[in-house]
Order: sequence, then C-alpha cells, then structure tokens
Amino acid sequence: MAVDSVMSSPLGPPACEKDAKALQFIEEMTRNADLVQERVLAEILTRNAQTEYLRRFNLDGATDRETFKSKVPMVSYEDLQPEIQRIANGDRSPILSAHPISEFLTSSGTSAGERKLMPTIQEELDRRQLLYSLLMPVMNLYVPGLDKGKGLYFLFVKSETKTPGGLLARPVLTSYYKSDHFKTRPYDPYMVYTSPNEAILCPDSYQSMYTQMLCGLYEREQVLRLGAVFASGLLRAIRFLQLNWKQLTQDIRSGTLNPNVTDAAIWSCMDRIMRPNPKLADFVARECSKDNWEGIITRIWPNTKYLDVIVTGAMAQYIPTLDFYSGGLPLACTMYASSECYFGLNLNPMCKPSEVSYTIMPNMAYFEFLPVDSGSTRNSPPRLVDLVDVEVGKEYELVITTYAGLYRYRVGDILRVTGFHNSAPQFHFVRRKNVLLSIDSDKTDESELQKAVENASKLLNNYNTSVVEYTSYADTKTIPGHYVIYWELMVKNESGNPPPSQVLDRCCLTMEESLNSVYRQGRVADNSIGPLEIRVVKNGTFEELMDYAISRGASINQYKVPRCVNFTPIMELLDSRVVSAHFSPSLPHWTPERRR
Repeated sequence: MAVDSVMSSPLGPPACEKDAKALQFIEEMTRNADLVQERVLAEILTRNAQTEYLRRFNLDGATDRETFKSKVPMVSYEDLQPEIQRIANGDRSPILSAHPISEFLTSSGTSAGERKLMPTIQEELDRRQLLYSLLMPVMNLYVPGLDKGKGLYFLFVKSETKTPGGLLARPVLTSYYKSDHFKTRPYDPYMVYTSPNEAILCPDSYQSMYTQMLCGLYEREQVLRLGAVFASGLLRAIRFLQLNWKQLTQDIRSGTLNPNVTDAAIWSCMDRIMRPNPKLADFVARECSKDNWEGIITRIWPNTKYLDVIVTGAMAQYIPTLDFYSGGLPLACTMYASSECYFGLNLNPMCKPSEVSYTIMPNMAYFEFLPVDSGSTRNSPPRLVDLVDVEVGKEYELVITTYAGLYRYRVGDILRVTGFHNSAPQFHFVRRKNVLLSIDSDKTDESELQKAVENASKLLNNYNTSVVEYTSYADTKTIPGHYVIYWELMVKNESGNPPPSQVLDRCCLTMEESLNSVYRQGRVADNSIGPLEIRVVKNGTFEELMDYAISRGASINQYKVPRCVNFTPIMELLDSRVVSAHFSPSLPHWTPERRR
C-alpha cells in the first residue's frame, strides 16, 4: 500500500515510513473491527479460562460471544471488590487473571470515599505504549514540521502506596512514567520534550513544576506545542508562572538553580542545561510583569502550533480560559483512556473541542455498549450492543472486558456515537455517570455532596440554624478552580442573626473533610483544587430559582432543585443574592491511603 493512500488527510501523505506503518495499522484494525473484537474476546477467555472468577460461570471452554454474554453478568466495581481485596491482601492464586497482577492502578473514581483499585498485568504497558505510538503519526497529518522542535509538556508523578500484600497502587500515568517504556524510550524526533525525565519523576510537585517551567523558558523558541494531561493542569502551570516568574528569571539571569529545588537528580541534570542568559531573563520579566496576560502562551512561546490537553467532558469548562491565555490556539484532544483500559484516539485532533470524537481501537479490549435508555427490568436484563452494532446519534454506557481480568465491567462513561471510521465507531464523550462536580481528576456525585452538606450543617445546630436548600457549581475562573456551594439558611434564634463567620468557615472545612480521598489529595498534595467556598444567599432565593425554571417551561409538579448549576442566568441570579462568602480556613486531612 502506498504511504499516501493509508488515510485521507488535508495535508497529504504520512510524514515518514514509520508513520505510514502506524496509520496502516489503524486502517487494518478499524476495517476489521468485528473480527478483531471476536479474536480479542477469544484470547481473553482462553488464557483466563481457569481463573476462579470465570469458572463460576461454567463456560466449559467456550470463547464465543453468545455463550459469554448469556453466562457472564455485567458488573460494577462494588461487585468485584471482594476479589480485588483478596488480591490486594496477597492472594496470588488466579482469581481474575491467569497472568500475575503486577500492580493496581488507582482510579480517579471512588468507592466508599477511596480510590478504586484496578488490577493490571505487565503486558498492559505494551498495549498502552502501542496506543501512544499512534498519536503522533495522526497528528503529523495535520500539523507538519513537529520534528523540527520540542514539546513543553507538564507531566507529573503522584503518590503511590503498597497494598497489604505488597503490590503497588498508583495512578496509571505514574505507572507509565516510572516504567522503562517511558524512561528508556528510543529517540523519536517527533516526541522530544523540554522537560527532563528527572523533573517529571520528581515526587515533589513544586520542584517538578519549577524545573519543567524553567526548562520550557530556556527553550522557548524550540517549543512547538504545549500540553498537560488535563486542561486544568496547563492552567495551573500558567498560574505557577504568574506566581514564580521573578525567581525563574533570576535563575536564568545567573545560570544557577533556585535553592528551594533540592532534588539531587534535578540538580545533576540542570547543571548540564543551565547557563546565564540575561537577555532571556529580561524578555521573560518584561512579558510577565505586564498587567495583561492575554495571549501569554504565544508571547512566551511564539512558535506554538497547538495545545495538547483534554478539554472534553468536565474539562470543557476551561476552554474560554485557555483561549484567553493562548490567543485562541487550536486545542488538540488526542486520546481516550482510563485506569481500567486505554480505549482509542482522535483521528481528527485539530477539530473544534465540541466536535471531538474518539475512534475505539478494537484491539485494546472487548467492548460492549449499554444503551442509556435501555429501560431494563429485573425480569428482562439489558441487551448490550457490540462495538460495530452501535447506532449513530444514540448514547451508551461503556462496558469492557480486559486482558487484565475485568469482565463485562461498567466503566461509567456515557458516550454518543457520532459516526464510523471504516467499521469502528467514533464516540463523543458526553459525561461521567452520576458525577456532579469536577475540577481536576476529582469526581463528586450527588450523594457525596449531600452527605458533606449534612455533616457541615450539624455545626449550625448550636445557633438554631439549618440549611433550607443548597446547590453548587465548579468555579474554574480561579486557578486552581474550587467548589462553590450556595446555602439558603433558616435562622430560628430570637436575634435572627446568622452564625458567626468563623463557624461558616468551619462548615467549609467540614464539607471538605467529608469528600472523597481524590478530592482531598487534589487539595493537599497536588494543589489542583482551591479551598471550598460557601456562599450564603438571601431567604427566598431558591423560590426565585424555581420561578425562573417554571418561566422557562419546567413543570411545577416535577420541579426539583438542581444540585449543580452551570447555566449563566441561574448563576447570575444566585450571585446577585449572596449576603456572605466563606472559605475553608485550612487544608483537609489527607495521607496516602493505607490499603487494608
């Protein structure tokens, strides 16, 4: 096959022979999606036939889809928790996977307030690396010349723990960055970063960010793309530059590293990189000292072609801020992945964020789809749809069967089918199921928020005050973003005075203490979430909210107060009724989780 006929592109043929092979692989997988899916399921069931979990369902060696679907149930994390806990506690028998569980990947989703533990096996690193290897060949179709410069990517490792049985438990990206797949990756001119491995692998977030930003400034004219995993992470980097540019320019001017950076590996590598550059220091200081930071990204890094960040789902709330700081640079969403599995990639990465669709790669796992409007009952279980049989325009919940031992597992992502690439469907990420609030990797659902409000409102009892109604929103105008909770209070004491301000401040902290460990880690260790805020509104505000909803067509009989709002007129109404604002006065408790 000729390299220029592998995939249609507005910019012509693949950039090189290596890219041509990667694009041809995408074509082969997506053209034969159903056959690949059949093979993947057969491989998973054959290799894991003697696992304790699959033996319960009496498959008797069958590897076909019909038998699998008729005998193996669809499950949630809570259904698998007993097996996962046994593995975490040290049971090495083949419970879920015939291959040894190499570590647990901690999900940003939680169960009973703690991160979910996703079992994985060593070869999953190869599968993840395979998907990573497809990203740049696709991007090179749309953005030429990326081999002529570098990427400034803000990448970080997070805390890891060990289970009682001695297995590591850590986020999927921490696992990848610490693997040889990343640390000893072969040189690729399309994948050169300004950040040295030593900075990425430094566990101290301040030292890591400082060093990565410093390296990015030194090589400002070489930078062709800026990125982070999430949009929120890139905005935190810009905020870091706002707060630390004076020290950074001092280091550049003198050619010596900030003494607050104490990591020995960083010092060793920066000794080879740093040199005095007064001209660069003057330039950075001149730009950063200006009051207006609009377009700061292209002012500091003038050759940047696009930003590589996830701006789908909850991250879409950051698009206006990214546009402000970048002067409207294209936002590229390149891949779709989770702790459970890497799913697919965006074959049109330079499209508008609202048009992002991910093509599921059928070799990554066995995929099924639960129609969102399935209307199943106890007597008629839902009928799951195979990968190639989904319908354009319909929404589905993703269900996966992986090589690592998850069988018919509900991921919790709601996807809408937008089209097909060959026979492989393309999906727009709609939302996480049941997630109400999210700033970074945190996910807070309605029941968690309700429990947090209940716990905090107990502090009001001594003042004969109660919370009449509440709602919330994720405020991303601040960096980092933070949760805002609107409270309407009923004061039953004789004076009619609300509780003292410091009591309401403590309510903020009590709410934070009540939220899950992912939220609290974001507050304490990652600095990715700001202090929670309670805004007390005038009495009658929530009646006005109902009147507004009814005026827009809501049924008075079916109206329920929304527990999260993001519609501008509603937020403007709430903010116009605020009588006082209160913030959490300190950090909530958080330590790396001890696995029981």
